[in-house]
Amino acid sequence: MPVPMLFPPSVSSTVDPYTRHPPSLQTVRGVTNVFPGEGASVPTTRRPDGGGRSTVFGIRGAVACEHPRAALAGIRALDAGGNAADACVAMAACLAVLAPMTTGMGGDAFLLFYEARKDGPGRVLGASGAGGAPRAATIEGLRDLGLSEMPVRGGPTVTVPGAVRLWEDAANRLGRMPLAALLEPARELSESGFPVSEVVARYWEAGEGLMSGSEAAASAFLPEGRAPRTGEIFRQPDLARTIAAVIEGGADAFYGGEVARSIARSVGEAGGLLSEADLAVHETLWVEPISTDYRGTRVYEIPPPGQGIAALQILNVLEGFDMRSLDPLGAERAHLEVEAKKLAFRDLHEKIGDPALAEVPTGELLSEGYAAGLRARIDPSRAGPSVSPALGDDTAYLCAVDEEGNACSFINSLYMGFGSGVVAGGTGVALQNRGTSFRLDEGHPNALAPGKRPLHTIIPGLMTRDGDLCAVFGNMGGPMQPQGHARIVGNLVDHGMDPQEAVDHPRHFHNDGVLLLEGRFPREEVEALRGLGHDVAVGPDYAVATGGAQLIRVLENGVRACGSDPRKDGCALAQ
Repeated sequence: MPVPMLFPPSVSSTVDPYTRHPPSLQTVRGVTNVFPGEGASVPTTRRPDGGGRSTVFGIRGAVACEHPRAALAGIRALDAGGNAADACVAMAACLAVLAPMTTGMGGDAFLLFYEARKDGPGRVLGASGAGGAPRAATIEGLRDLGLSEMPVRGGPTVTVPGAVRLWEDAANRLGRMPLAALLEPARELSESGFPVSEVVARYWEAGEGLMSGSEAAASAFLPEGRAPRTGEIFRQPDLARTIAAVIEGGADAFYGGEVARSIARSVGEAGGLLSEADLAVHETLWVEPISTDYRGTRVYEIPPPGQGIAALQILNVLEGFDMRSLDPLGAERAHLEVEAKKLAFRDLHEKIGDPALAEVPTGELLSEGYAAGLRARIDPSRAGPSVSPALGDDTAYLCAVDEEGNACSFINSLYMGFGSGVVAGGTGVALQNRGTSFRLDEGHPNALAPGKRPLHTIIPGLMTRDGDLCAVFGNMGGPMQPQGHARIVGNLVDHGMDPQEAVDHPRHFHNDGVLLLEGRFPREEVEALRGLGHDVAVGPDYAVATGGAQLIRVLENGVRACGSDPRKDGCALAQ
């Protein structure tokens, strides 16, 4: 798989990326010491001298997501008496309209929910909205079609979309507001239209070729035969009708009836096997989150078949190094993070699959002894061998904290841009290509099987300290996500950054043997990484390949402190 594009078309490779970079983050820190008592010095204020955005503060509820209109729907849900789960469902539904190439009703979703309690520490709940492979999908059947591996696009890659069922279950089990009220802002956006934002317009243009491949896709997403440009009004009446059907009939109106018939028919016409029966039996799985302790904070992820386990493995390995003593923008820190990632991803590719249908050694992989063994394999003075790249790069992450202290970390995705490229005719629903993650190798934990859930890239993150909520966070972007989670946790815990600084901080992305660095890394640190044996590419100051992060911290005084990634179109809002 080619390395994800680091240089946007408007950026010349001859531009020197080192003409500007921020002051040393060893001396310029955030507005508050977010992890006091852990060796961090009392920081100074970085704004406005450091540039960029300010952390957003609130004393009641807060939201952060990738589009301002979706963030507004989330904060209005809180204003109306909803809780963090309600806010996230409202935002997720709006993003399905506002960023249709990254997320939508035809994709999957996951959440972590912190349930606050007045009489003590809260508890963390997990929900998996991952859909399974069609019941008719088998390795033998695909091999009979001449396939030696899963295709990247098309009907055979479509798995059951789990997002809509998760929206309803989250609202019913965790929220306070009816699903109909939470979906109404999304329906209105679809029907009345909205101006296309800058980053979304760029993603949309990249998917133009794929969407032009079928009449249904082009009709839904290419008005006037092309992707809408920045600032143009986009309307999607078909999607508005689909959302309206769910408002009236609940998730059953999506997983049955005319919508389900259109999905199954369209997938079949594209050579896929998804049936109305597959849709009808889909259910959300309520799961026990997995977690690890990182220097006194507990970091939670969704269990396999998600790749959250890789994020926890990276943190387990890094905990054995004195990360606090390292320059936050230094080569030593990046080297250790990349080497830990390589080891975790080797396990991800070889040992992770759907635990309902494969043996997955989750406990062993997260044990201290196993982490020590991985750590011993890292050479601080030399880069180790790489691992196979992972697929997928488009996702929407969002989060919310409410006045009572409940929190929701939520992620929704079509996998790759516009998913499978299959659009259910008359519905406005683009269908995910999550099935491309499966292996056609019998005996592999992630081997294709009927009803099996594939290895999943999308992961929400959550942190507690002594049982109290500390943060909800995520970093969308396919295989970037575990790497991004580990770096954000390190930014907070090891380097005492405030939330906006933590998501704004320069990131790296290791994939397909190449270490991609944002242009704000100092030149000498880039050269030091090359000297360690890394194949380094340097991109713009804020690179698409490093994904987009959102973060809400709860400070010791109860204040909500929020950061929203400038690499995306969104924002944080607080009450």
